[in-house]
Amino acid sequence: MIWRLNRVPAPTARGKGRLKVQAIWSGLPEWLPLPAGRLIPAVIQDAASGMVLMLVELNQEALSRIAATGRVYYYHPAKRKVMAKGEASGHFQDVVEVRLSCGGNQLILKVRPAGGACELGYQSCFFRKFSPDGWEIADPKVFDPEEVYPEIAFSH
Repeated sequence: MIWRLNRVPAPTARGKGRLKVQAIWSGLPEWLPLPAGRLIPAVIQDAASGMVLMLVELNQEALSRIAATGRVYYYHPAKRKVMAKGEASGHFQDVVEVRLSCGGNQLILKVRPAGGACELGYQSCFFRKFSPDGWEIADPKVFDPEEVYPEIAFSH
């Protein structure tokens, strides 16, 4: 099954770039009910370029928030809570399309990203590639993580 955004939501009257979502994904949480405590993996993909940005896990609460807002929410295992992608950085991801695997146990969320997805400053969390010499950085940074996330000590 494919859920597709039929039209671009209109900007709000405040004009701050926030989108008004009117039940675009209203059937999503009910169509894919997850038992309490269960998670489903979701690939986050840039709808325009096809680049894979992230791999996240969604629970029923995250699905409900995606349905209500049209933005990516995911379950953060270390913090044990549902968070909006972009909550700390402002790099939100607006959902354009949702795809379900043949087994009904994996999702692809095609998005319009507003900035990089990786907390280390890259467009994608998959910025490393393996070569004969080992792992190498394959993509340039698109933002300075120390400016975007000043509360995190970057030692990776």
